[in-house]
Amino acid sequence: MNETPILIWGAGAIGGILGAYFARAGHAVHMVDVVEEHVEAMRTTGLQIEGPVEEFTQVLPASTPAELPGQFGRIYLCVKAHHTEAALEMLTPHLAPGGYVVSAQNGLNEKVIAARIGAENTVGCFVNYGADWLEPGRILFGNRAAVAVGELDGRMSDRVAEVHELLQLVEPEAVATDNIWGYLWGKMGYGALLFCTALTPDSMSDAMARDEHRAAYRALGHEVMTLAAHEGVSPLGFNGFDPEAFRKNDTAAIDVAMEKMIAHNRKTAKTHSGIWRDLAVRKRKTEVDAQIGVMVELGREAGIAVPTLARMVDLIHDIENGKREQSSDLVDLLVAA
Repeated sequence: MNETPILIWGAGAIGGILGAYFARAGHAVHMVDVVEEHVEAMRTTGLQIEGPVEEFTQVLPASTPAELPGQFGRIYLCVKAHHTEAALEMLTPHLAPGGYVVSAQNGLNEKVIAARIGAENTVGCFVNYGADWLEPGRILFGNRAAVAVGELDGRMSDRVAEVHELLQLVEPEAVATDNIWGYLWGKMGYGALLFCTALTPDSMSDAMARDEHRAAYRALGHEVMTLAAHEGVSPLGFNGFDPEAFRKNDTAAIDVAMEKMIAHNRKTAKTHSGIWRDLAVRKRKTEVDAQIGVMVELGREAGIAVPTLARMVDLIHDIENGKREQSSDLVDLLVAA
C-alpha cells in the first residue's frame, strides 16, 4: 500500500466522503479546508458520515491551507467549481514533482487545472453520489451513484488504475474510462436540470415531475448536448440521464429519461441539490457562472443560441442577489423563453 499521504483539498460533501473512506481503509490521508471549525472537528472528534448509505466517524489529520506543510504526489481537488482557481493558487506549491491533481468536482474544471499545472499532471474525475455538508464535522451521505475516472487524453494509465481502486472504496461500481469528457459533459447536461430544480423550493424529483415545466428541462438538456456535439464530445448517460435523447430533442425519449431521473432522486436522503442548498440554506453564491455561465460563453463563441441556459443564469443571479425568491414561477419564465 502506498503510504504517501493523499491530500484532499476541500473536505466538504465530495471531499469529506472520499477522505473518510480512504482513511478508514487504511490509506494515509490529509484533509485541507478553509473552515477552521471543520478542520478542528476532523482532527479531534472526527468526521461523522451520516445517512442511509453508511454511518461512521473517522478521525483525520487536517489543516487549513495556511497551516499545511510539505508536498504531496496525489491531490484530490474537491472544492466548488468557482473556487478552483483560488484553490490552485494555494495548492500548487504543495504538488510534488511528477505528482497529479484529481478533479473530483462538478463542471469542466479539468480545463482550468490543466491550463495551470499541465494536462500531464491532471486526472479527470466524475462523481454523482449525493452528499451534503451539514455543519463542522458532519456530512450526509445520501445515496450511491455513478463515479468514473480517466485521463484527459483517454489513455488507460497506471495512475488511473490507482485512483479507480481508491474510488471503488466509496462506490464499488466506479469505472475507469477512456472517455472521461463524455462523463463530464453528461454531468453538465444533468447539472443544468438540477440548476432548474434549484429555482424552486421543491425537491429535485418533485420539480422534475411537473409536467408544465417539462419543456424547460427539455430545452436545457438539448442546448447543453448541442454544445457537447460542437465540442466533438460523445456524452455518456448515467442514473437515468440520456444524452442522445436530449441532443435529438426526442420528446418521448426525454420523457422516459426524466422519469428515470425522478425515480433515482426519490431514493436519496439528499432530496435537494447542492445548488438549492447554497441558495436556500447557506445563502451564498452558487457554481452557476463556473458551470452554466461557461456553457453560455461557449455558445456565444460558437455562434450557437442557448437562450434557456442564459436566462437560467440570470434567474439564479437574481436569487443570489436577493432580487427574487425561489419559486416554481421562475421555471414558467424558462418555459416562456
